[in-house]
Amino acid sequence: MNGLLVIDKPAGMTSHDVVAIVRRATGERSIGHLGTLDPMATGVLPLLLGKYTRLAQFFGQSEKYYEGRIRFGFSTDTFDAEGEATSEPQPLKMDLQQLRKLAETFRGEIDQVPPIYSAKKIQGVPAHKLARAGVQVAIKPARIMIHDFQLLTLEGEEAAFTVHVSAGGYVRSVAQELGQLAGCGAHLSALRRTRAGDFPMDHAIGIEELKRLSPDEIAARLPHPRTLLPEMPSVTVSEQTAGKLRNGLQVNVPDFSTAPLVKIFTSPVDLLAIGRRIAGTLIQPIVVMG
Repeated sequence: MNGLLVIDKPAGMTSHDVVAIVRRATGERSIGHLGTLDPMATGVLPLLLGKYTRLAQFFGQSEKYYEGRIRFGFSTDTFDAEGEATSEPQPLKMDLQQLRKLAETFRGEIDQVPPIYSAKKIQGVPAHKLARAGVQVAIKPARIMIHDFQLLTLEGEEAAFTVHVSAGGYVRSVAQELGQLAGCGAHLSALRRTRAGDFPMDHAIGIEELKRLSPDEIAARLPHPRTLLPEMPSVTVSEQTAGKLRNGLQVNVPDFSTAPLVKIFTSPVDLLAIGRRIAGTLIQPIVVMG
């Protein structure tokens, strides 16, 4: 099965667990996810299936949208509710308006330190594996963009929020740093991804529903391939031109845009390649699906 499947991940399940379930449901062994979700987190988890795993590099900078809750009063080693407390409980002494003032400092480009317990790789090894092995982990700050961060309500010591963040941003780190600014510590107590790149929640299939569907029914729910990577124009080529592309040759295609990358099809739904524009309509294939 080739395409992109959007799953609504439940809580208590790793992204790897989801991949295993999708393999059983679809019969497809080659599956890759476009950005993991922590076990505690729920929501939109896009997966590439079959030959479409070769397209992962083009989805790398997808922005993410979340909603969730931040618990003030103490911090944890994982920056979320699944970790061990790293500070003594302290009362929150700020009201919602004061917290909103602090939240404003996170908007825009910031240098963010990812959590030690994260998938961030250090010399090729995920940081969480090193941390659990007792290795001292030093993670360098990463430059990210927080487009929007809104604190909606404050009930007791827990605030509801929404956030729109660039690829590579960690909401857990936002909760941790906000707690430091508030002077009482904080951690993420709930998180739901409501959108990943071009994929909103209403595109997602729940795990239990997925288990009830046949492979053909799942295939029918995949987004049309021409709707993927919408920044790239789609063109259809002849079989003769397709043969040249399969051999890695430059070809002229019927696309007169200035887009640097082009999706090349051999039929309305059969994606053959991603090509890079050399000049005018001359295209060099950079990924060939086969």
